[in-house]
Amino acid sequence: MGTEERKEREKMEMRQLIVKTALKLFAENGIENVSIRAIAEKIEYSPGAIYSYFKDKGEIIHAIHTEGFEKLYALQRSLDGIKNPVDKLGQMGKLYINFALENKDYYDLMFIAKGIAEKINEKKEWDAGERSYNYLRDTVNDCIEQGYINDKNVDAVTFAIWGFVHGMAALIIRGRCAMMPDEFIQQTLSGSFNFFKTHLITNK
Repeated sequence: MGTEERKEREKMEMRQLIVKTALKLFAENGIENVSIRAIAEKIEYSPGAIYSYFKDKGEIIHAIHTEGFEKLYALQRSLDGIKNPVDKLGQMGKLYINFALENKDYYDLMFIAKGIAEKINEKKEWDAGERSYNYLRDTVNDCIEQGYINDKNVDAVTFAIWGFVHGMAALIIRGRCAMMPDEFIQQTLSGSFNFFKTHLITNK
């Protein structure tokens, strides 16, 4: 490996360390309570060095946000081989829930934590998020075109499905299901999916 390649690799490793550390601190203390200095202290780096990788905290937030959506999209693409759009939609819902439960810090930053939307709007770019959402929308559109869903408003149906699954994920990862024993969480999720499919999907 040449000198330039080594430097580039070290730069990418440091960038990833900053992102990983920031995500952990954001999850523990809240985004608004974490400064560039706090991130630098955690990795025993100078604040000035952090700024050589990210111009401000907003860029770090955006990087984490993008990375989370890239992980989600990679999982969605694993469903490409499923031909029946209804089966694909069902698997996508389960995959989404599992992603949220296995990546709680990412999910919280992507969809729940305060202050994220304004940082994304400042960048005027949400390619990673749009790509993931459009994968869901395309699958819903296939269901509609093949007669599995009667409602022709693809955007309304897509938003309803996303809201349904997101709501369950958010309730669980934010600890709002204390009344529900852990051993029944998966059983309840499965039943909820079946209920939704029964009322949404037309038998063919």
